[in-house]
Amino acid sequence: MKIKIWTALILVYIVWGATYLGIRYAVETIPPFLMAGTRFLVSGIILYVWRRAAGDPAPTRGQWLRTAVVGLLLLLGGNGLVSLAEKNVASGIAALIVGSAPLWMTLMEALRPAGARPNWLGILGLVIGFGGIVLLVGPSLVNTTQADFRPAGIITLLFAALFWSLGSIYSRSADLPRSSLLSTGMEMLAGGLGLYLAGTLTGEWHQLVLVNITLRSWLGLAYLVAFGSMVGFTAYAWLLRSAPVSLVATYAYVNPLVAILLGGLFAQESLSLHILLAALVIIGSVIVINVSRRVNIKVRPAEITE
Repeated sequence: MKIKIWTALILVYIVWGATYLGIRYAVETIPPFLMAGTRFLVSGIILYVWRRAAGDPAPTRGQWLRTAVVGLLLLLGGNGLVSLAEKNVASGIAALIVGSAPLWMTLMEALRPAGARPNWLGILGLVIGFGGIVLLVGPSLVNTTQADFRPAGIITLLFAALFWSLGSIYSRSADLPRSSLLSTGMEMLAGGLGLYLAGTLTGEWHQLVLVNITLRSWLGLAYLVAFGSMVGFTAYAWLLRSAPVSLVATYAYVNPLVAILLGGLFAQESLSLHILLAALVIIGSVIVINVSRRVNIKVRPAEITE
């Protein structure tokens, strides 16, 4: 069993860490909202049809509504904005900022009526984490010509992490289908339609020229559908049933590091000392926050937007 667990965990580490590079390649010649919408509609149809054929009960109207809210927050607000930001921001930087979502979740949970208040260790983690974000993006506020740091892209990523956190918090208390795979398929369908609507409203259909899409962008999109959404999630869903949640949660620490390394190796993204230092600070803060909570909040598959 340990071999299976570690095999699945390594898959999640690498597959999801590489999704940021896949997004970067895909949005080079495919409009970001339409690219993400296609990714999630294809994956959502496959998951939904599979689980219904396997005998999962038909969802109620209320469950469709609630999964749509989760899907729009996570996939349109979260992943859609990440795809948009990666037109101007390095994939490794995007992974780091999105990886700070637990900071936002802890802060919003503390501000929510009857929400859980962080202890001193959690507060320390928040201070360290936001300090790491300042360390990461601070130089870009002085030198706006840096290719890997565009202020508009950084702000977009911060909003992506915010929507991601809102969707994650809402999904924990929402009445969703018992089958995690079915509910995820439903969320992907709702999020995919929302992304297509966003692409329509922002005029992306006029920007889409099929003959201009490069092989690298097609391969990036194919990777996101086949591996990012299908293989990665299947491995993650199995881990939730077979491994301690505290062990599964370590993917949040490893994915940004994988993204930074792959971006440096294959996309010529910078690997400066200040980026590596900021990465260690941000990831360390997430570890501190998770330790402070003793991982007492069960991770739901609906929280996945990789």
